[in-house]
Amino acid sequence: MSNLAVLSLGGSIIAPDKVDIEFLKSFDKAIREYLKEDKENKLILVCGGGAPARVYQNAYREIASNKDNNIQDWIGIKATHLNAQLVYSIFNDLCSDEVVTNPSADIKFTNQVLIAAGWKPGFSTDTDAVFLSQRFGGKLIVNLSNIAKVYTADPKLDPTATPIDNISWTDFRKMVGDEWVPGKNCPFDPIASKGAQKENMKVICADGRNIENTLKILRGESFYGTTIG
Repeated sequence: MSNLAVLSLGGSIIAPDKVDIEFLKSFDKAIREYLKEDKENKLILVCGGGAPARVYQNAYREIASNKDNNIQDWIGIKATHLNAQLVYSIFNDLCSDEVVTNPSADIKFTNQVLIAAGWKPGFSTDTDAVFLSQRFGGKLIVNLSNIAKVYTADPKLDPTATPIDNISWTDFRKMVGDEWVPGKNCPFDPIASKGAQKENMKVICADGRNIENTLKILRGESFYGTTIG
């Protein structure tokens, strides 16, 4: 599928505190325009958890006496299923197949759009995006969140942090480490990064709220963001 791109659609833009209806309306319109340009264009939309994941994971951490990372992950995964079902309902005329919750299962991709959600504990939906990209021969993952670029450090904590235009997988993985922690806030999760590097994939991190910028990425035009790989 040479015209395939995988969009890792962060929960932070689907449901930052509640469902962002205006964003989803604009995203729906733009994606349909892109898909009409060439019937060979195909997209896999992998949905993150956003506010539902954060709210319920925080509740669990406050209530439970024995904290379990697997349980925290499952709460986050179920939130991704909720968001993915909503996105599926928006694109269901272009998506003839069920929401993917296990990228290792027998998956059909018979229309222009495939919707996916979280799979199992141990990583985020970024890793699901890598699995699906590998499965269908994709080499581009666009990681859309509420962050416009990757920085050398967390700019909220380090005033000397600077934005990065391009970075190798080796250098990026030194920044994010090798371990996954539920709810970990990083541009692309460590497990996904290891898999993407192995498969020689390119990941572009950009602000998903800037929909015109997302279209520029998909069309191979000049864009604002960070390229990893």
